Amino acid sequence: MEDSIDKRFIRTNDRIRAREIRVLDDDGNQLGIMQPFEAMKLARERNLDLVEISPTAQPPVCRIMDYGKYLYQQEKKEREAKKHQTKITVKEVKFRINVDDHDYETKKNHVLRFLEEGDKVKATIFFRGREMTRTMLGRQILERLLKDVEGQSIVEFRPRQEGNTLHAILAPKKDAATAKKDAAAAAKKEMKKKEEPKQAAAAAPQGQMQAKQA
Repeated sequence: MEDSIDKRFIRTNDRIRAREIRVLDDDGNQLGIMQPFEAMKLARERNLDLVEISPTAQPPVCRIMDYGKYLYQQEKKEREAKKHQTKITVKEVKFRINVDDHDYETKKNHVLRFLEEGDKVKATIFFRGREMTRTMLGRQILERLLKDVEGQSIVEFRPRQEGNTLHAILAPKKDAATAKKDAAAAAKKEMKKKEEPKQAAAAAPQGQMQAKQA
């Protein structure tokens, strides 16, 4: 239940205003319904805090816990969750409406490389001045690109114009995105394997000391 607590709105100790509360101890056992000052007395006897974990219940539910430790553990969980998220970045490749074949091939290869690395690509054409009268030419360039890389990409947004900018969004096919995720998992596993001998080496002297003392 406490995992859903939003720490911005949480009430603790003498900030709890309910007349009566249902109290749980730090192991989750029910201590019954009592007034907040009685529960705070129990918490202080154990050098812990009284934390309101379900304010909308009737009566509100509070738990005796180490609130500082709880916040630390929650922040640690959030950091770990972020580490396991696969970060997909969007790389932008800019074209001009007067792009020649050599420059087009170079930029197309950039697009293919980004897709192979598991990133999304935003292909953009920026129209300057009188170029706004030739937007169809820009659309043809992006449509050519979509056709040339269709074997390695999924089109998230076909060419669309916003002001003097025309852009399309390409995403890697699932196999490329999966490969990036697998590579990240493999790197993490390899790092863990490297850490294990260090941890074992650090634990060995302690074991030897305990054996001598015995």
